[in-house]
Amino acid sequence: MSLINNIRKFFFPFYKERKIKEIFEILNKDKKDNAMLVGGCVRNFLNNQEINDVDIATIFTPSEVIKKFSKTPFRVIKTGVDHGTVTLIKEGQNFEVTTLREDISTDGRHAKVSFTKEWKKDSERRDFTINAIYLDQYGKIFDPQNGLQDLKNKTVKFIGDPEKRIQEDYLRILRYLRFSLQYNNKSHDQETLKIIKKNLVGISKLSKERIFGEIIKILSLNNLRDIFLNDNLYEIFKVVFSEFKYLDRLKNINNEIYNNFLKSDQHLLLALLLVDEKDNHAYFSHKYKVSNYLRENLDFYHKYFYEAKKDKNFFQKNLKKNLFYHGKRKITSLAKFYFIQQYKKNYVQLSNTLKIINSISVPQFPITGKYLLERGFTSGKHIGEVLNKIEKIWIEKDFNLNNEELKTLIKKYN
Repeated sequence: MSLINNIRKFFFPFYKERKIKEIFEILNKDKKDNAMLVGGCVRNFLNNQEINDVDIATIFTPSEVIKKFSKTPFRVIKTGVDHGTVTLIKEGQNFEVTTLREDISTDGRHAKVSFTKEWKKDSERRDFTINAIYLDQYGKIFDPQNGLQDLKNKTVKFIGDPEKRIQEDYLRILRYLRFSLQYNNKSHDQETLKIIKKNLVGISKLSKERIFGEIIKILSLNNLRDIFLNDNLYEIFKVVFSEFKYLDRLKNINNEIYNNFLKSDQHLLLALLLVDEKDNHAYFSHKYKVSNYLRENLDFYHKYFYEAKKDKNFFQKNLKKNLFYHGKRKITSLAKFYFIQQYKKNYVQLSNTLKIINSISVPQFPITGKYLLERGFTSGKHIGEVLNKIEKIWIEKDFNLNNEELKTLIKKYN
């Protein structure tokens, strides 16, 4: 697979993609070094990894960028003009274009910046050397902080003084943790680790939304469980995310289960780290102001995991009924949560349960309010009550009522 990726990278590098070429043609119209790619897209390109987000740095101010793209097929969104960023959108794809900057002052959460036309100054304000590698429209690398060598060596290194970089924005502690895991960074500078631990309290200054964004990125890493291999990273993670009381639940899970059912599901991972018989998950949801969708998912895991533990037939005799009440998506997720917790190493049991869930056709209750009205019922609250009673009996009879039984029930409740 790596050979195919290398061939594709050589003949069809991402920076020659049509929309990126169009952006460069506009920004680099006068001279070739007005704009370059930077950040994650460059890192991923150099590492033969999938590229999701495209970031472009430019000497032009946001107002100049907006003007240049005002009469083009690109839609321009003023996402962060105060910090130099506008977003270009074309055919559903986003491209962040940010003016070269240098920091004037910082408070640990936000930086006041001034725009510059000097690429080296822009590189000096970035967090890590691996994030200060620039790539021009022809594939030529500009590497003022020697980030390419650190990327090859899988070394996560702050640019300049680590303490200064951290105190400019405490989120950089979490980013250090994430990149160290992602690149399997083993050569940690001990002085840097001491500085990180000394400044952990600064994370409390950050907005919960920014912290939660990093949580999701960390949980999205393919090698999340490598955190158990590094005592320093594990210690930092446990201190910063004290709500994750059950991190050790990830330790002994069968690799096949983890790779096939868990590592791509951040909500399920969160549930495993959080959910217990108390309200730990509810505290987390409140603290980080999570979406209603995630909150409801965590509540569901919390309520029905313990119900499934009590009811030995939850995923057997009562499975069809539970699917009817809760739907396939929720029951599938709950099955993963339940079996991963109860049987960490039993891939076959979980896999078979999921196959059974997928094979069941969830029945639809055939009686409606209109059906009852056509048979002499008067409209009102009474209709809903009768439907609930008939539905309950229909479920008890394995989702089946013959005509005679239905007639008897309608006569009884009318």
